[in-house]
Formats: sequence, structure tokens, C-alpha cells
Amino acid sequence: MKGYDFEGPALELGALVADGRADPAEKIRIPLGMMNRHGLVAGATGTGKTKTLQMMAEQLAAQGVPVFLADVKGDLSGLASPGAPSDRVSARAAEIGQPWTGKACATEFFSLGGIGDGIPLRATTTAFGPTLLAKVLGLNETQESSLGLIFYFADRHGLPLLDLKDLVAVIQHLTDNPEELKGVGGLAPQTAGVILRALINFQAQGAEAFFGEPQFDTRDLLRTTSDGRGVISVLELPAVQDRPRLFSTFLMWLLADLFEGLPEIGDPDKPTLVFFFDEAHLLFDGASKAFLQAITQTVRLIRSKGVGVFFVTQTPKDVPSDVLGQLGSRVQHALRAFTPQDAKDLRATVSTFPASSYNLEELLTQLGIGEAVVTVLSETGAPTPVAWTRLRAPESLMAPSDPAAVRQVIASSSLLPKYGTAVDRESAYEMLNARLAPPAPAPTAPAETPERWRERPEEPRERRGEARERPGERTPLEGVLRSPALRSLARSAASALGREITRSIFGTARRRR
Repeated sequence: MKGYDFEGPALELGALVADGRADPAEKIRIPLGMMNRHGLVAGATGTGKTKTLQMMAEQLAAQGVPVFLADVKGDLSGLASPGAPSDRVSARAAEIGQPWTGKACATEFFSLGGIGDGIPLRATTTAFGPTLLAKVLGLNETQESSLGLIFYFADRHGLPLLDLKDLVAVIQHLTDNPEELKGVGGLAPQTAGVILRALINFQAQGAEAFFGEPQFDTRDLLRTTSDGRGVISVLELPAVQDRPRLFSTFLMWLLADLFEGLPEIGDPDKPTLVFFFDEAHLLFDGASKAFLQAITQTVRLIRSKGVGVFFVTQTPKDVPSDVLGQLGSRVQHALRAFTPQDAKDLRATVSTFPASSYNLEELLTQLGIGEAVVTVLSETGAPTPVAWTRLRAPESLMAPSDPAAVRQVIASSSLLPKYGTAVDRESAYEMLNARLAPPAPAPTAPAETPERWRERPEEPRERRGEARERPGERTPLEGVLRSPALRSLARSAASALGREITRSIFGTARRRR
């Protein structure tokens, strides 16, 4: 089809359908260099969205592009295993001219906080920030503003918020000492109570496991294998799929941290990373105006850092118009129109496509499984014509991998020693508790002169009283370095450094360069 004959490297989506038959000579493709211009994969449940993103992830990885995707239902672990041949797969491949061969991809499996199979993925409360945490807790805008004030206090006073009990401790401290925030607006007791109750309920749901150290370094998503293939990072979410607000917001933290940590590179020949945001509607449900503005700005600016974002959801209306307007590629699977609201949503979806020769309102309700209406950006950045496409079959397993095989991949990962064991170091909770503890009694001075300062007859008189550099003996310099005054000064300096926390548009802690 005219408009899809690109010269450079590209992803093949499938073949053009005309009069109900696929034409193997008419390939529908996406230029690899346009994958950082973001995109949308949409369609009703059961129309093949998951297989579409699986097929796209395979081709990206084969061309050296790392991929991140969230596996909400547990059926994307098949990426780690070669596909199984079948009559259905062979028929589809022959129909669209696809030289199909079963292949496995280089895959890493992650899990939120170690709940489920995967390398534990955690973030500190400080790094997560008040804006994202307010979204998870379901706070209103006033409560979100107060939560930001609490983070500000902790940042300025060198109180590391590493896990949720640190944040609870700081809120309780400010409730007992309200005068500490009077200069910056204060914290209403009622608001503090609401936030505390939300946090305690959050902890009771097991969320404590997601916050803490070692914090995940998002640059570990940008890896390639020794033979140049991109690594596909799969975040396994079946164990937490009943907490959609948590995992969708955690995905946004990953994206925000990438935005803060990656350098500006303009428009590369191929993306640095492609990020598939499955169940995207969960991210926007109940989001505050500030949160939506932050998402819009992040999506707009992260393109120049080489990161492409694909939202995967049921209908385009699930994505705010400001975000939808920035998406360059569209793979629209079938929609259903069983109710008046469905029909209204269908008409709204059709209105977002470029003009075409198709009756899209009719076509979108008649697409089969594994078919989609496609439009992408050409190599010059112009939208391509709308194309009815029969999509390629994935070459990895189109079912979950054997659990034993998944556990073997996890056990052999080079990232497991780095993130496998949780760490609980001193932070705000311990610091504030230490302030309330009674002071330890001062050590009693020894009654007699220490042995090392006694006169020793065997030494010449002119050396008596000099510092001796013998094992177990302190020199005068060591005495000064170990003095309580100097230690106090060092602690103050360290606290001052700890306060130098600047935050991004999402309220996440900026990565220090």
C-alpha cells in the first residue's frame, strides 16, 4: 500500500486486507525511527491486543531495542520460550507471507516488591514522591498538597523516607509538633489524620513490600545481550492485579525516573527503550489535574530521550485528549457496539482517525481476532493512510511459559544478587525514635592514668610523652578525629547534604548526576 514503503529498518505489523483477503505483497510497517513518537494499541477484550504488543516487542528486541512491558494477566511470560507450531499459526503465516519460526527472546522477569515470580522491584518513598503516592492513596487535591508539605519537611531536615513506616513516623511527629510547619502553611490535624489512615490501610494491604531498598535503577531496563538483541523486561503483575491503582502508578514512577535520568539525544535512528503501558485506563482513573498535567508533559518530553511509550487499553477515550494528541501510531482492534454508550464511543473513536476510504464505523465492529485498523507516522513524520491489516503471529510462545522455566530465568539473572534481598537501614523512623529515647549515661572517666601514658623506664627520657604508633594506641590526632564535637559536626554536614533533594514535575526525587 502506498505510504508504507519505508527505506530504513521497520517493524512489520502484517499485510493489507482487501475484499476480505490479505495481500502478502502489501506489507504494513512502522519505521523503527518513529517508535519513540509513541502510540496506542486499543480494542475490546479478546480482540488480540496482547498478541499485538508481544509481536511488536519481539521485533524491537531483535533489532537491538530494549523493551519494558507489564504482564497484568500472566500470559506474556511466553516471550521467554519459542513458539509452538500449529495449523492455525501456519495458516496465518502463509496468508500474510510471514516466514514464521519459533523463537525465544532474552527476557527478565520482575515483580513488585517480590510478590509473585520475579526479581523484586522497589522504590523508596522519597523517590516515589508525594504526587504519585497521593494518586495511590486516593487523596484529594488539598490532601495531596499537605502530603507534599510533609515530604518538604522531611527533605529539609535530612529525614530519609525509605519505606512507609518512615512517612508514618514523620506525620505523627508533625501532628505532635505542629509549630514546625507554621512558617510554610501548617498541617491541619484532620488532614494529617486522613493521610495517616490511608497510609495504615495501605500498609495493611501489603504495600510495605513495594517501598524500600535496594531501590530499582531504571537504567537496568536499557540492557542488550552480547549478540546485540534488546532485553525484554516483563513486570509480572498477576499477584497484585487486584490493586490496579498501585501497579499503574508504579509504572508511571518507572517512566518518570527514566525521564529524569536519561540524557537528551534528539531523534535517534532507533529508540533507547520502548515502554508498553498495559491497562492504561487505570492510570488515568481518578487522576488529579496536576497528575494529568505531569503525565502529559512527561510523554511530550521523553521522546527526545529516545523513549517510546505505547498505551494499551480498550478505547481511545480511556486516554486523555492531551496525551492522545501526542501519539503517532495507532493499532485499533475491533470495538463492540452493544449499548448506546458503546455506539457513542465508537463514533468518537472514528472521529480521531485521518480521513479514509473505509466506513470505519462499520469496519471496526467487523474486524476479526488478530486484525486491526492501522495508521502510523512515515519516515518524514506524516501520517500514513488508514490500513485494514491482518497482523503477524508472534514467534514466541502464545501462552504462559512453564513456571519452572520462568523460575530458572529468574535464578540465573545477573540482577538477582543486586535486588534480591531487602535492606532496612537507618532512616526517619529510627531517627525520630532516637530523639524520644532517654539519653544514654555518659561514660565514667577511669580513675588511674591509662597504661599508654605511663612512664616506661626502658624508653629514653626525651621520648616520654610522645605519641606512639603502636597497635591499639591512639595518637593525639586520632583523639581529635574521634571527639564527640567533630562527630556532631560531621553529622550536621551529612544532614545538610541529605536535605538537598530537588523534585521533578511528578514530585519524584531527581536522580543525582
